[in-house]
Amino acid sequence: MDHRQEGGSHGPGGAGPEAATVETLPFDRRPLQPLRMAAVTEATTLLLLVGIAVPLKHLGDWPGAVRVLGPVHGFAFLAYVWMVLRSLSAGLVSRDEAMRLAVAAFVPGAGFLTARSLGGRASQPGPGDRP
Repeated sequence: MDHRQEGGSHGPGGAGPEAATVETLPFDRRPLQPLRMAAVTEATTLLLLVGIAVPLKHLGDWPGAVRVLGPVHGFAFLAYVWMVLRSLSAGLVSRDEAMRLAVAAFVPGAGFLTARSLGGRASQPGPGDRP
């Protein structure tokens, strides 16, 4: 049985399935998992910083928590932004989605929603997903 479509070419020379184009290849969602983990880590460190360390500094006169969690969150934030940019350059997310992911990093707790949406994308391809 011939798997080629009538009137179309699957690549140079019109070869069969072994010369599939990018459009016909399945989309591997596993590369989104590190981005998902980075979103959870960034969200967790932001909540710890804003919800615990900053109140301890101002209400408990204990700035040590901010001195510890500040750099930890800074590193988590930079790693997350790097993962968003890496996913954008790899074509795993669109420019609009990358902007949404970046803005979500500034909202405490939004990273958990981001991770959930990325987890859904990782397990089930959507109808408008790019290969």
